[in-house]
Amino acid sequence: MAEATTVEVRPRLPKKVDGQIHAVGRRKEAVARVYLKKGKGEIIVNGLPAEKYFSAEPYVKERLQRIVLKPFEVTGTLGKFDVKAHLDGGGVTGQMEALRLGIARALLGVDEGFRPILRAQGLLTRDPRMVERKKYGLHKARREEQYSKR
Repeated sequence: MAEATTVEVRPRLPKKVDGQIHAVGRRKEAVARVYLKKGKGEIIVNGLPAEKYFSAEPYVKERLQRIVLKPFEVTGTLGKFDVKAHLDGGGVTGQMEALRLGIARALLGVDEGFRPILRAQGLLTRDPRMVERKKYGLHKARREEQYSKR
């Protein structure tokens, strides 16, 4: 009888491209390709500063602090890295959360020791929730026609 061999499964680390760490984050229909390098803490999204890119969103500064910058805050690296990101698809919230996941994954390329900290905060888990499809005969995925008693 053959012996069972155990194979150690190691998570894939982010790629290093041209001295930058490259990672991908996704949320709903949004995809964020993130490039991280040492710098002053600038976040450039699709060629614009993050505040300007997300400017249509109310309370953009507070949401950027709360959502996008969280991986930097929990690892103590706020203001030490520049982020250049390309965002596609989805809406504002999905794009912000995809960017957050991409940043968290890229930080693993800086120091693998950040993994337990980021994992404890839930920043390395891709949120699997997606929009439910519309069903035939309904207004939306679950919304039926209003019931009329008479």
